[in-house]
Amino acid sequence: MKNYKYLLVGLVFGIVFIKAEIVSWFRIQEMFRFDSFHMYGVIGTAILVGIISVQLIKRFNLRSIEGEKIELPDKNFSYGQIFGGFIFGLGWALTGACPGPLYALIGSGFTIIIITLIFAILGTYVYGILSDLLP
Repeated sequence: MKNYKYLLVGLVFGIVFIKAEIVSWFRIQEMFRFDSFHMYGVIGTAILVGIISVQLIKRFNLRSIEGEKIELPDKNFSYGQIFGGFIFGLGWALTGACPGPLYALIGSGFTIIIITLIFAILGTYVYGILSDLLP
């Protein structure tokens, strides 16, 4: 029963993505061609909200809904992040779909995105196998 809240949040999140045109292939292509500020505004707003949220969690020692302490461990830099980010961006530009909204796109009737989802899962699997060998 407690997992229904995640389903509800995911459903609302997907509807907002669709209505805000965040999952629109045309909007994503506009972003990569520097034709529109729309996606940069959305991404910038998300970064700003994330920064503020993390600072509030750290400063006020906020807890989760279940009352658990939220711990945010420090991240270590790796050059593999640069390569991974490049590959991620390349895939995003080629498919016009970031992994987050794939389910919203499929739910909206763009069933061709199932191919992108399959390869995203396959890429994650291959990364899991090769992660010890990567920088």
